[in-house]
Amino acid sequence: MVKIRLSRTGAKKRAFYHVVVADSRRSRDGRYIERVGYYNPRATGGEVRLTLEDARIEYWVSQGAQTTERVAKLLKEAGKAAA
Repeated sequence: MVKIRLSRTGAKKRAFYHVVVADSRRSRDGRYIERVGYYNPRATGGEVRLTLEDARIEYWVSQGAQTTERVAKLLKEAGKAAA
């Protein structure tokens, strides 16, 4: 099954996540199919907290990909920010 999930990068205690489309059998930080955005939970000041490619996410969901709980919350948050 294909999932849209977070992949952790960044230094210790300075988390940064890429939003990726990946096979659910792969490890969290392993190989992925496509990167569709990023999430920076520690963003301050003028830094961008969340960036998503909505068109690509819609495409993957139409192809049967499922989002994880956290990514679903981020999508909802991005939708509210856009409105």
